[in-house]
Amino acid sequence: METGTVDRGGEPVWRSLPPGLLRMRRLLLVVWLGLSALVVGLLLGLLAGPGWALFAALPLAALGWGWVVLGRNWRSWRYAERVDDLLISRGVLWREQTVVPYGRMQLVEVTSGPVERYFGLASVQLHTAAAATDATIPGLDPAEAERLRDRLTELGEARSAGL
Repeated sequence: METGTVDRGGEPVWRSLPPGLLRMRRLLLVVWLGLSALVVGLLLGLLAGPGWALFAALPLAALGWGWVVLGRNWRSWRYAERVDDLLISRGVLWREQTVVPYGRMQLVEVTSGPVERYFGLASVQLHTAAAATDATIPGLDPAEAERLRDRLTELGEARSAGL
């Protein structure tokens, strides 16, 4: 049994995603819906009259709703490294838990797009023989993503060698 993967009661030790992912997603929400509200308000105000400019409140309402939904979604994500597999849990209304056995992993990638790099984030993508069990852990600190990739690769090689 690896230290730090399972507590003494046999339960997995769950890790949450860092708050940088939530900040990034909320900033993108504010930028896109804020610009939408501005464009809708200006266009309708100039073309249809000032009363129609009130429709700019729709993107602003969506922004408020999205702010709450993004927070709930971010809190729902967690992962745990167990002795024989990796657990990934997510979802607010529909909970989804993915179990990826180390011996079934074929490829573990760390990806980071330009926006993620700006916020100091990276994602870990797990590939298995069955496309249905591919999994992603988004928004990790790059050092944690690399540590997780190296550990999962090492465990995957050790478990698949015995097959």
